[in-house]
Amino acid sequence: MLSVVGVMAQDAVLPQDDNIEVETIETLTPNEARKQRGFSTDESFVPKGQWIFGGTASYSTHTNKNYKLLVIDNIDSEGYTVKVSPMIAYAVSKNMAVGVRFGYGRSLLAMDNASLSVGETNMGIDYFHKIKHTYTGTIFWRPYIPLGHSNRFAIFAEVQLSLSGGQSKVVAENGVVDGMQNYTGTYSKNFGASIALQPGIVAFVTNNTALELSIGVFGIGVDRVKQLKSQVEEGKFISSDANFKLNFLSVGFGVSFYL
Repeated sequence: MLSVVGVMAQDAVLPQDDNIEVETIETLTPNEARKQRGFSTDESFVPKGQWIFGGTASYSTHTNKNYKLLVIDNIDSEGYTVKVSPMIAYAVSKNMAVGVRFGYGRSLLAMDNASLSVGETNMGIDYFHKIKHTYTGTIFWRPYIPLGHSNRFAIFAEVQLSLSGGQSKVVAENGVVDGMQNYTGTYSKNFGASIALQPGIVAFVTNNTALELSIGVFGIGVDRVKQLKSQVEEGKFISSDANFKLNFLSVGFGVSFYL
């Protein structure tokens, strides 16, 4: 039996033989091509209709007594930072979830002494206290790509749309007036919005519990800050940024429950 594969010349004539078979090259559709690359799969890592609960939390403190950092001497300070970020999501289809995440952060820096000496220039801080609160709301879309045929490991690329706000209060020394120590206070309010891409990896440690690790690689954001100093002076600050790089300040590690 003869077999002809490929494209024949325009003037070629096939012999009149009923036993000849012509094989044509199959053309893949876009969806079939994506499936071969692994962006769509028959593996059900997160089935449709599954609820996902989770979040992250962190707490840190510091205390410095007569500490030296590079050119800054005699640092006496203490402070703390606490952050919590619960999350809830729903799998709208196989291996694809949408959800919301809320975040709250609070930090305190109380610096009672620090001195800076560079050449003949000497500067000092005798009192600087700052407390800050931040709030964040995020909606996200997360597709999962299972690693091989495993139902324990997968990568994801989370697209986030976030709105944030916060306030801070600063009290600092401002010299001596009429023999008495003078202090100034600054109150600030800020608002921001951002779009970000944060890929990561998820690993199940039990049937319903998973560990997640992610890092930001792309982001576009804008922030607006309004200040009021000593209830008299006002100031404004607006900034925007766009980046496409690893952002080690946005590394996330958390625990999620798939129910």
